[in-house]
Parts: sequence; C-alpha cells; structure tokens
Amino acid sequence: MVTDRVGDFIIRLQNAALIGKSEVVAPYSAHLVAIAKKLKELGFIEKVDVSSKDDEVKKTFVSVLAFDGQGTPRLRGVKRISKPGRRLYTPHTGAHRVKGGTGARIISSSVGIISDSEARKNRFGGEELFEIW
Repeated sequence: MVTDRVGDFIIRLQNAALIGKSEVVAPYSAHLVAIAKKLKELGFIEKVDVSSKDDEVKKTFVSVLAFDGQGTPRLRGVKRISKPGRRLYTPHTGAHRVKGGTGARIISSSVGIISDSEARKNRFGGEELFEIW
C-alpha cells in the first residue's frame, strides 16, 4: 500500500528517465492524471493514456516520457516538497522559478493543478507538490 501517491508517481517518472525507459505505468487516480496532463503541457511527458479494460480489477494509466533529439529524456530530476506528514502551502508570490526557468514547480490550487508561472500570472496559491526539471 502506497501512502504518498504523488511521491510514488514522480519517483517512477524519474527512475524511468534515468534508465531510459519510455513508458511509466501508475495506479489510476484523477489527481495523478491531472498532474500527468500538466506535465504533458510543460513538455516532460509526451502522452498520457487513460484506458480501462473490463477485466482489470485495478485501473492504471500509462505516461510516455518525452525525449529530445539526441534521445535523452527531457525529465532530468524531481524534488518532492509537500509530503503527507508536512503539507507546505505558498501564496502566488512564493511560487518562484525552478532552475532558472528550465524547470517547473507544480502546485495544487483551488482551480486545479497549475505550474509556478501560471500561479504568478493568475495570482493563485496552493499546496506546493514538487519541482521538476
């Protein structure tokens, strides 16, 4: 049983990128799918496939990592910020750039999953989930 679904998902992504694997299978959660779709918008994931089969007991979804022209993954690292034992929240002014703008900070707000640039632009704060670069 996994108690930190977001942490488990981003570590799966990081481990797949480190070994050069292109697909990551994760347990289905609407929150995780929203995070994966945001990562797709940011260019770290190429495709998110949410398909359910009738014979499956546990639903899963597949994320395909994005690679650049040389075949290296676009995802180079992740850092979990807010954890189940210590939730960290930030106002829109606290959502700073990650790695000089090459990365992103993912925030769970009242309007859904947003990046740090969207939080600054639209003046939304929320729970800081993780940084990705």
